[in-house]
Amino acid sequence: MLREDDDPAALAREADTEVLGIAGGDGSLAPIAQVAIGRELPFVCIPFGTRNHFARDLGLDRGDPVGALEAFGGEELRIDVGRAGGRLFLNNVSLGDYASLVHRREAHRRRREALAWLRALLRMPRHPRLLRLRVDGQPLAARIVLVANNAYELRLFDLGARPNLTEGRLHLYSASGMLPTAWEERAALTFELDGPRVLRAAIDGEPVELRMPLTCRLEPRALRVLVPPGR
Repeated sequence: MLREDDDPAALAREADTEVLGIAGGDGSLAPIAQVAIGRELPFVCIPFGTRNHFARDLGLDRGDPVGALEAFGGEELRIDVGRAGGRLFLNNVSLGDYASLVHRREAHRRRREALAWLRALLRMPRHPRLLRLRVDGQPLAARIVLVANNAYELRLFDLGARPNLTEGRLHLYSASGMLPTAWEERAALTFELDGPRVLRAAIDGEPVELRMPLTCRLEPRALRVLVPPGR
């Protein structure tokens, strides 16, 4: 069990093991997966967070973390990962209003406020504030920008599932309206982003700050993942 001052990635780098796994939510997974890639070890995901989008897209039963432990003797898959600069992501990188919401939620959580998501949502601006970027040299003005590791089935207020984790492409989604009802989409192996020198962002739902310009790229089938037999 991790303590508050533990560095999970450091523990993973030092572990004398043939497989690296972690039980946690989406934001806990990527640092361990990055170590697994560097050490050329298989990775195991045990869904133990709030949403567990990666576990869902991997085909795991998000309501059965104990059953997911069977992955340690299960089938090996190779799946795509993304990188934002040098930082690995399994799901997506978000910029704009959603990223601001994540940062507000985290600030409320550190102050031990209840209903952090709702409080953050109520503080969202009533009128759109467009984020102005350049994507591969072309201007883009949007309220929400999402760079995804493979394609999502996007829905209003929610990310749908990814039917494929080995498509081999990043997808960039953008929406400029008050509500994300209409998404513009493009796909590529890499995206070059430029804009304000430092931007608030969220990587796999965790708040970060990213320096521009930024290269987002896909690494096809770079991660060895173990899954339970017959998942």
